[in-house]
Amino acid sequence: MTQSQIQLGKNKVTEKFIETLRGHFKNHDDVKVSILKSATRDKAEMKKITEEILEGLGKNYTAKRLGFTLFLKKWRRNMR
Repeated sequence: MTQSQIQLGKNKVTEKFIETLRGHFKNHDDVKVSILKSATRDKAEMKKITEEILEGLGKNYTAKRLGFTLFLKKWRRNMR
């Protein structure tokens, strides 16, 4: 399957954002989340945002941070 892309802006992680991510994962195994400047440019806050997203999605998801981009992957079984 292909990779989907989504952007995270100044509203940061909301319930609507998590729902949108789940919608993308219905058709794709991987989702690339670009963190815009309006959201954050702080590495510590970036880590906190990553944890919020993974907590909202569940245990079948993992994330890899590369700069201000998150690569989220859905697995068939619990990975965390």
